[in-house]
Amino acid sequence: MRVLLTILALAVGTATQAQTYPSKTVRFVSGVTPGSASDTMARILAEKLGAMLGQPVIVENRLGAGGLVGAKWVATQEPDGHNIMMYASAFTVSTLLNPGLDPKELVPVATVATIPTILITPPGKYKNAADFVSAAKAQPGKLNCATAGVGSATHMALERFRFAAGFEVLNVHTKGAGEALTEVISGRADCYFALVFQAQKMRDAGKVDAHLVSGPKRTSLLPNLPTTEEAGYANSAYNFWVGTLVAAKTPRPIVERLHKEINALVQSPEINDRIKKLGADPLSLSLSEFQAMIDRELVENAELIKKAGIKAN
Repeated sequence: MRVLLTILALAVGTATQAQTYPSKTVRFVSGVTPGSASDTMARILAEKLGAMLGQPVIVENRLGAGGLVGAKWVATQEPDGHNIMMYASAFTVSTLLNPGLDPKELVPVATVATIPTILITPPGKYKNAADFVSAAKAQPGKLNCATAGVGSATHMALERFRFAAGFEVLNVHTKGAGEALTEVISGRADCYFALVFQAQKMRDAGKVDAHLVSGPKRTSLLPNLPTTEEAGYANSAYNFWVGTLVAAKTPRPIVERLHKEINALVQSPEINDRIKKLGADPLSLSLSEFQAMIDRELVENAELIKKAGIKAN
């Protein structure tokens, strides 16, 4: 009887919490610097979500360890939906490379977008992607390829592509996208998987050549570029997604409400257009689809990390 009463009390408490949600300011916690793609998306959503929830929604940056500092903070706060982690596919990489956060400490809420990465090379150095791959195969481990850091989307896209294409290169892990781009533009690096809006800008300026899209489909910003898989490299795509998560014990009704509201925003013409202008493709998955994607990536990335011998900084 005592156990039953306890269960009933918890159920009533959870229902009451969900009915009164939100009761104070809601925070989007961003683990990246202001101006970054996922941070900008958090700010775009925050502008509108406040009116939908009836409480202010602000963005707070908590940087460090590939987003893990912010994610751990959200995971250890009161699980009441007032702190939402704006994370990306790094969630299924950083949690494998760094101890301190079990992926199960957070649960998915809503996807927002995918951001294609583009294989770029120094201008005029390689005729096309096949030419670059042939050069890499002819000189195993001799060509340099830049990344924006260990475990970043630019790094994981490179690893997936090189294993699929069957070549070895020397990874040059830089401090960020700007430095990585500079390495390619100067010719010191032979390749880099740049975010699409960076690749488009540099290609249009004649500073790099753009060859392939690493992602599930072509991008509207560079529609003539085939995907890595269209080019014949099976299992080579890396899905760089952006989405939201909350503490694992957050009441399900709150998770479902946030999912509904954020999905509605992502699908609205205004927010949809603003996401596209960032070079991203809006993405709306169901809660079960989002969880399945995370579960699948944790397995695939664990295998890739082991195969490539990737170690945290």
